[in-house]
Amino acid sequence: MRLMIAGGGGFRVPLVYRALCSGPSSGLVSEVVLFDVDGGRLAAIEAVLRSMSSEVSGAADGSSAVVRSSGRPPAVTSTTSLPQALNGTDVVFAAIRPGGTAGRVADERVARELGLLGQETTGAGGISYALRSIPAMLELAGSMRTHCPDAWLVNFTNPAGMVTEALVPVLGRKVIGICDSASALVHRAARAAGVHLPGGKLDGVGYYGLNHLGWLYRLESGGRDVLPGLLADAGALAGFEEGRLFPQAFLRELGLLPNEYLFYYYEMARAAAGMRAMAKTRGESIHGQQAELYPRLATAGGDAYGMWEAARRSREEGYLAEARAGGESRNPEDLAGGGYEQVALAVMRALAGGAGVDGVGAGAELILNTPNSPGQSPAGAGGSQAAIPGLPADAVVEVPCTVTPDGVVPIPQDRPAEPQLGLLQQVKKVERLTVRAASTGDRDAALAAFAEHPLVGSAELAGALLTGYEAAFPELAALWRR
Repeated sequence: MRLMIAGGGGFRVPLVYRALCSGPSSGLVSEVVLFDVDGGRLAAIEAVLRSMSSEVSGAADGSSAVVRSSGRPPAVTSTTSLPQALNGTDVVFAAIRPGGTAGRVADERVARELGLLGQETTGAGGISYALRSIPAMLELAGSMRTHCPDAWLVNFTNPAGMVTEALVPVLGRKVIGICDSASALVHRAARAAGVHLPGGKLDGVGYYGLNHLGWLYRLESGGRDVLPGLLADAGALAGFEEGRLFPQAFLRELGLLPNEYLFYYYEMARAAAGMRAMAKTRGESIHGQQAELYPRLATAGGDAYGMWEAARRSREEGYLAEARAGGESRNPEDLAGGGYEQVALAVMRALAGGAGVDGVGAGAELILNTPNSPGQSPAGAGGSQAAIPGLPADAVVEVPCTVTPDGVVPIPQDRPAEPQLGLLQQVKKVERLTVRAASTGDRDAALAAFAEHPLVGSAELAGALLTGYEAAFPELAALWRR
């Protein structure tokens, strides 16, 4: 199988390659093609991959060690030519960032300077990011239809839900959106509650939402829902990230376990205060790290992998730092990697007819971003029941899904209670306005998206935001002239 990674100079690409060298994905891919518009970043990531040994395994302390074996890792090639990268490709992983890390800085700063939350994928920053990501991803999807029309697109490009929704009209069910935050929530909660998920199966797991906006509402063990007990157990909640993010009394009353990104909705004042207290925004920290790191990686030779791994762990330590009390560290298992790349490779194995998660059974059950109703697919398998009642059938949602060589079918979930459904409906409206703006050049739709977002909620602020982002990103003016 030939795998092409769009955004092949991205910082997380070595995680994908590492997973392809060991475990259930070993031998799945014969060639990895790295595509990027930035040749310098490609050279740096190629250096990291060259310095890896042929097999990668986890060390006992949760860090990553490299050991040699007789196995042959996938061949690696790189190119800045998109047609060359796509020809003969079976699966495309897309993780692009138009504007680079400097763009992320502007996404966060423009919102923050107006007194709003400055976050990469949530709120104003997420809309700005989508306005740049969606046009570039539509170009990629169009090229796929020309050069590899039968290939699957596994999308990591953020904001993953909005980007995936924009691509469905072009690629249909051949596009699948990936994010690891919902899956990580389920596995952390299961571990805290003492629930075993055999082979990664999601039997008894209830989760509904949009990308970065969802809730775990059921967690069964032996046919009994253990989630209420977990939410009432202060000690168990204190043992994992989402349990610490929110006040325990609030979680007991809510009766649900929110995705970590709901911190920005439920704890907006605390999040804003945490961001103001930071010397640098998250984007500024990452931009500075990568500006210094990438030139060193390209010339580091055999030390490149170790240098990259140290930087990766440092980066993971700073994730959601605004939500943690002073001196609090992330759990070791959350620093070890094994997030979105494992979900993506489980999808690829299932599409290829191989084993599911953890190498058990055929197919896979995973939380993915896909249209709400299977009947919206050109293939149309599985009927037309909406996975989340109350949301449009063609809306991309984030829910447990079954993945087989025929594609992805969402598993029907309970109808969310009105507070959750109302928020989902409001944010989905924002997402669809953003997709329209980015896909057609409709500036009024972009203004409406900013104004309608619950973390903005003002036409005056919407105008100031869009003006600020237009000044930061001249390409938006070109978008409106389409």
